[in-house]
Amino acid sequence: MPNPITIPQRVLLGPGPSDVPSRVLQALAQPTIGHLDPVFLRLMDEIRSGLQKVFRTQNEMTLAVSGTGSAGMETIFSNLVEPGDRVLIGVNGVFGGRMTDVAGRCGAEVHTVEAPWGQTIDQERVIDSIRKLKPKLVAIVHAETSTGVHQPVDRLGAAAHEQGALFLLDCVTSLGGLPVEIDGWDVDAAYSGTQKCLSCPPGLSPVTMSSRAVEKLSGRKSKVQSWYLDLNMVRQYWGHERFYHHTAPINMLYALHEALNMTLEEGLDARFARHRAMHELLRGGLREMGIEYVSQEGHHLPMLNAVKIPDGIDDMSVRRRLLEDYGIEIGGGLGAFKGKAWRIGLMGYGSSRRNVALLLAALRDILKT
Repeated sequence: MPNPITIPQRVLLGPGPSDVPSRVLQALAQPTIGHLDPVFLRLMDEIRSGLQKVFRTQNEMTLAVSGTGSAGMETIFSNLVEPGDRVLIGVNGVFGGRMTDVAGRCGAEVHTVEAPWGQTIDQERVIDSIRKLKPKLVAIVHAETSTGVHQPVDRLGAAAHEQGALFLLDCVTSLGGLPVEIDGWDVDAAYSGTQKCLSCPPGLSPVTMSSRAVEKLSGRKSKVQSWYLDLNMVRQYWGHERFYHHTAPINMLYALHEALNMTLEEGLDARFARHRAMHELLRGGLREMGIEYVSQEGHHLPMLNAVKIPDGIDDMSVRRRLLEDYGIEIGGGLGAFKGKAWRIGLMGYGSSRRNVALLLAALRDILKT
């Protein structure tokens, strides 16, 4: 028999997953019941209601996809894109690039509006491209986890609708940590992940679709390429019909239910303010050490701080010491920022004064500043 694995206690201050509070872990450990049990079906209705509040939407088609945030991305694209559809995607980091890959795999004619890593994409450039290309779908990342950039999106939904397009938003890192106004911004489809600012284990992807998006889904000329992620069928399980599609990850949904309860108990505005305050506290401490942000000034994400590694400092040795000596995990850079940036997450439950103080003290010791 293999020896049992002892899991260490870490302070998760990377790009995700985030620390999970004990209430959510306790919910995860509740007895497993059937996925068609009346108690579980009632819990699913409460999850939908909670997600509608966090997304700030009235969309009936709001549910949790079985899979991580990338499954949410694939769900939205595979359901709303048919072969030959023209799609416009904003790219200024890894996850905008991933959207182009997924859209291409769905057979889309993909066009992009790009900006340098660490910079926002000017909304006016996106709008000009919408008017020129007249795509069927426009997609952009609200919180680019690879660069720490908070992307303005408030004008894009209306511009997309003027040209008959749907507007898709990646909210994987922003949901629960920044205002996400699905109805207010005319967003037709959005997806997120449970492991970021909702402080739930990875394994579910909240998604929401407007009535316009549902109409597009219902009117498809071809089948959705993924049987597992086909929302024409999945929505019948989450809807009044309760038709069996696949066995839901029951205990993970217990955990999401509790994570949403905690989010709404705190209050969204209070939660956003806490994330902002902890970001400012961290930023001030890093500034004293001479550490600067790689993301565009005025557009730093409060929950994902992408900072420049000081000259002469070895990326891996610092992160190794943080993990081994202090039990703290932070993330390294991706793509253009590999070896050049650290990604420090202050997400959900982990966005606390205690964690900021712990990280700053550890960095001062390691860097001897």
